[in-house]
Amino acid sequence: MRYSDELIEEVRSANDIVDVIGENVRLKRSGNNYTGLCPFHNEKTPSFSVSRTKQMYYCFGCHAGGNVITFMMEYNHMTFLEALQALADRAHITLPQIEYSKEAQAQADKKAQLLEINKKAAAYYYYLLKNKEGEIGLNYLRERGLSDETIKKFGLGYSGRTGRLYSYLKNKGYSDELLAETGLFTFDEKRGAMDKFWNRVMFPIADVRGKVIGFGGRVMGDAKPKYLNSPETTVFNKRNNLFGLNIARATRRNYIILCEGYMDVISMHQAGFDCAAASLGTALTPQQANLLKRYTSSVLLLYDSDNAGKMAALRAIPILKDAGIDSRVVDLSPYKDPDEFIKGLGASALKERLEGARNAFMYEVEDTASKYRLDDPAERTNFQKDVARMLLQFPEELERNNYIEAIARRYSFSADGLRKMVVRMAMAGTPAERYTEPVSGERRVIREKKDTGMVTSQKLMLTYLANYPEAYSESKAYIGPEEFSDPLCRKIAEGLYEQIKEGRVSEAALVNLFIDAEEQTQAAQLFHTNIPVSSAAEQEKAFTDTVYRLMKESNDARMKVWDGKNPEELTELINQKRRMEEFRRGGKVLHLPFANDT
Repeated sequence: MRYSDELIEEVRSANDIVDVIGENVRLKRSGNNYTGLCPFHNEKTPSFSVSRTKQMYYCFGCHAGGNVITFMMEYNHMTFLEALQALADRAHITLPQIEYSKEAQAQADKKAQLLEINKKAAAYYYYLLKNKEGEIGLNYLRERGLSDETIKKFGLGYSGRTGRLYSYLKNKGYSDELLAETGLFTFDEKRGAMDKFWNRVMFPIADVRGKVIGFGGRVMGDAKPKYLNSPETTVFNKRNNLFGLNIARATRRNYIILCEGYMDVISMHQAGFDCAAASLGTALTPQQANLLKRYTSSVLLLYDSDNAGKMAALRAIPILKDAGIDSRVVDLSPYKDPDEFIKGLGASALKERLEGARNAFMYEVEDTASKYRLDDPAERTNFQKDVARMLLQFPEELERNNYIEAIARRYSFSADGLRKMVVRMAMAGTPAERYTEPVSGERRVIREKKDTGMVTSQKLMLTYLANYPEAYSESKAYIGPEEFSDPLCRKIAEGLYEQIKEGRVSEAALVNLFIDAEEQTQAAQLFHTNIPVSSAAEQEKAFTDTVYRLMKESNDARMKVWDGKNPEELTELINQKRRMEEFRRGGKVLHLPFANDT
């Protein structure tokens, strides 16, 4: 069940965005809007704007934006339904109870049972650790320097002889069918049920709510594998979760530290760094990066100092950037991992390394430089070309120039020469690149995902339509929602055109078309697309060009799929193309009032 659009809009409208955000962020009146320091990233100069008229917020620094529901989701780390319920309670609106289908209810009940079994298993492992059978595991943890308080905080345990956990849970009344779905056991026709984890120190893996969803186990002895994780289950997907994030998300620090392993995270927390987390035996995934984005906009990569750790950092940087997270890389040398570093130099020295973490982009540049002989003119030139392509990922000229100056100083380049190379590549439409580790002797290129010119035009058109009533009246004969091919733009356009016809425009209500917080933010960003003009004449031309591009793209797409069987459709397409050309040559001039503040 999903609440009706009318009810969602009622809840949103009943909560003034300035009042809600003002309860959490100090806002100051600035013209028609309110401004303050953005709660989603660190800044000293306010770039966070809240509009009472539009009931929207937007940060011109980190581009966070949305309506009051989006803010509740992002600021308080809530789901859409949790945010809606909180706002309904605030406005004294009663939401109807959600009724689930029998299938959905059965699935929810099974998940609850699996989580309960995991909780009991974690408690059992902890119990064994503190008894004689678990002495080997407890000695190992104490030899690694962990205190009883830390062991308890992370719920560490020990899995004894095989069959012990199975017998314990069977006595609790759980069926073999349900126990098989936990991933804690294997079943054999001859040998029966066997514990998957035995003779291992156990690391319970919790989701962000603190629910135990799986386990990791470190073997005591020389058996293989050294570390063993739970398999994928109904409640556990290692690509979607991070070890320790349930604790790290509550940190007061403005960043989260990403490590490689369980012990690294635990050692960091014991040393006072309560913001450490780790991926689960795999490289960082986009899903994990998006999860991190809910809690921070800055990540410090504290991976092992060996080559594998370096490659892991290089893989993580673009994934974090695509999720909107700034990252920096911490140097642990001469030690291999955080645990060894803390034991060798102490927490104070690690704090200094964290404060001196290297800029992620400069780290990528350094890795690229290591692949060239910079004393050879030809290779030096190729390195500069690679760097120029990498610099194309920065759309802001000021930020790009800062990197150009820094790289020029670091590698004794001509800053002007590098800047000209970047401009030439941009004019030629060269895509931005990032390089990761060598694959089969070649550098693997990851190309930046940028809006195409057409998507930019669609976003620009929606900004015109939302801000200028004249934009609709002067373009409705030429374009409609069907001209918006990008899925996000199409959905917004359909709602916006409907609003315009009804004589009202509410950008905040359009954001309600999306439940996912990321999509809500993208929708809010869409309404803040920059209109790159400085005069009324330029605005008139920009608006006319935008309408023409939408018409042309739509007509070209229809031409591509025409099957050649309907001559009337071909005639219509040809006539539309003729109208477009007449329009472009000035047969119809669109006059749009100019406003400096969009």
